[in-house]
Amino acid sequence: MKLLAFETSAKAGSVALLEGSTLLAESYQNTGLTHSQTLLTMAEDLLKSCSLTPSDIEAVAVAAGPGSFTGVRIGVAAAKGFAWGGQLPLYGVSTLEAMALQLGVWNGYVLPVMDARRSQVYNALFHCQEGSLTRCTEDRAISLADLGEEIKNFKEPIFLVGDGSILCYNTLKDTAPNLVLPPEHRMHQRAAGVGLAALAMIARGDTGDAASLQPNYLRLSQAERERLTREQK
Repeated sequence: MKLLAFETSAKAGSVALLEGSTLLAESYQNTGLTHSQTLLTMAEDLLKSCSLTPSDIEAVAVAAGPGSFTGVRIGVAAAKGFAWGGQLPLYGVSTLEAMALQLGVWNGYVLPVMDARRSQVYNALFHCQEGSLTRCTEDRAISLADLGEEIKNFKEPIFLVGDGSILCYNTLKDTAPNLVLPPEHRMHQRAAGVGLAALAMIARGDTGDAASLQPNYLRLSQAERERLTREQK
């Protein structure tokens, strides 16, 4: 099965093409251009480079959050449009789980962290045993102080991934000495991980309902928070 995956949850955007668990091609851009400028062009060029057309794609996947509100909305909208156009199943995956899968740790903890502002990160904790990934927490928004308390006594390596990796490492390295900071090219979320997370959903029997897919922001947007504050006065 050929699966097209989209990742737009942070500054970098990417598109990946998988056939089964094999990554056929991936396009990645971290230039600061908006995802609305680059995403569909990357998808079109990726398919052309593989001598494929949209009709060759059998399923679509997208990082459905958490992450940048605007970025997630763009990715979900693009993926829905592609899926509806071809009447294809669409799999919305956890951005954090996709990041953990993409990092490819063999043994130890994987700690995806995305800067959520307001002294918080979007985070989930995973444990990897001989390449098999187990989720330890749900996706959440958590303060760095609380996260530090949670991981400070872990004995195994804790591998960071995500655009909050440097922030987390610099803040918590003294209290959590087992933190491992990845190199730059492994730090950012990528569409290949989104594809791997979607394959796991397919293996569990998920049918990929495009109509019901909604972004998972975890928190209200700033505009929504300000509106609630005004209403409560």
